[in-house]
Amino acid sequence: MILTQELQVILFKPQGSIDLEGGKALSEQMAGVVPQAHQLWVIDLAEVNFMDSSGLVPLVKGLKAARQSGCRLVLCNVQAPVRLILELTQLDSVFEIFPTYKDIFTAGNNSLVLAA
Repeated sequence: MILTQELQVILFKPQGSIDLEGGKALSEQMAGVVPQAHQLWVIDLAEVNFMDSSGLVPLVKGLKAARQSGCRLVLCNVQAPVRLILELTQLDSVFEIFPTYKDIFTAGNNSLVLAA
């Protein structure tokens, strides 16, 4: 018998800058969602035009909380200035990064459907 369960997708769409202030806002938003096993957390960065090192804190904390709870956290629509800070800190190799939101769910990413 095969049991297929679709993931529950939690979408975060920060806007503007993820600096000290924007990072706090994202942290608060993420803290308001209790991670549950098999959820997919998507942070869509399409409308983020700036991120500094303090803005990395909520992303790393979110990734840690997600992994501890059996969730998956991915980033998408990462703009050039944000990608640069992720590359400089080598966090681009820690996070799963997709070009677009739609790309997360393409056929090549079958790990989004769980079979038991």
